[in-house]
Order: sequence, then structure tokens, then C-alpha cells
Amino acid sequence: MDGNGQQPPEIVDLAVLPVGPGTGPVRPTGLRTWLVRPARPITAAATRDAHGIRNCEVFACPGWHRVAADIYDVLCGRVLVAHGAAEHLRLLAAQLPGWRPPLVLDTARLARTVWPRLAGGYGLDLLVTHAGLVAPPVEPGRRRHRAGYDAWMTGQLLFAMVRRAGLTWDQLVAAARLPGA
Repeated sequence: MDGNGQQPPEIVDLAVLPVGPGTGPVRPTGLRTWLVRPARPITAAATRDAHGIRNCEVFACPGWHRVAADIYDVLCGRVLVAHGAAEHLRLLAAQLPGWRPPLVLDTARLARTVWPRLAGGYGLDLLVTHAGLVAPPVEPGRRRHRAGYDAWMTGQLLFAMVRRAGLTWDQLVAAARLPGA
């Protein structure tokens, strides 16, 4: 998920990778993405330092009020898994009043358990490299630091860490659960 750089932030790019019973094999084509026109412009700093999305790219996109119900329907009743989940939860909860996930798992927290004392930190790019993950072919909106790429790679990172550490569901939850969420 990416924001406009304003305070409070507004979502401009969101991706959800539904995983679970009935969703079938996890493929990049299963990724749901939305570009959203914010009420206030995207700051130059957000474009330059974060996601690369420019105001002209979202000018013709729907506003949040047009996509919120779709996003709510995709997220409703699902566990939220994100890298740096506290920020994602805060921003989504502010934009979707009444929505609360049944559980929030943070892949950054999980990585600290699976790979303690990892040199360089626990940023998504570093963990993707450390896990030896390969990104899907680059498509518009799915490059590094865009919501689609981050959602796909976070999912792949979660699967890789669970496999490598041989975690049960209870162990995964204990290691990755966001406190208070």
C-alpha cells in the first residue's frame, strides 16, 4: 500500500493477494490492485522517495469513495499479512471505518524470529534477497515499492519463512502477530 505523503495520509495504491481455502494456487494474476485518486495531491517526496506514482497517473482514477466497498469486500473476514503491518493496519482502518481484521501478522516480526540478528536489517528488499526469492516479471504497477510488487513479495516471503523454519500455525501466529491487533 502506498500513500500520498500528506498528513494524514491517503491511499493511492493498494494491492491484496487473497490466499486461503477456495482461492486456488497463488499466482500473480490473483493479485487485486487499485490506483486511487487522493483528495490531496501526491507529494513530490512520496513520488521521489517511495513509490514513483505521479499525480498525472492517478488523475483519472476513481476516488476512495468509489473503491472502498470493493476493498472492504476483499478484506472482510481475512487475516491481514503485511510487512510493517502496524502502518498498513492504521492506514486501512482510517480509510475503512468499521473494518477490523480478525488477526494481523507482520512479516518483519516473523523475520526477526526466523533470521535473528540478520545483518542489514529487516526491510522487505533485504529479506527478499536473503530468502532468494525471484520477483514475477515486471508489469505496470508491479515494480519495486509499488503495492502490487510489495504484496506479492510479502506473500512469497511469508511462505518461504514458514517452510524454512517448519512453523506450525500456532508458532507462526506467536512469532508474527501484531501486538494489540
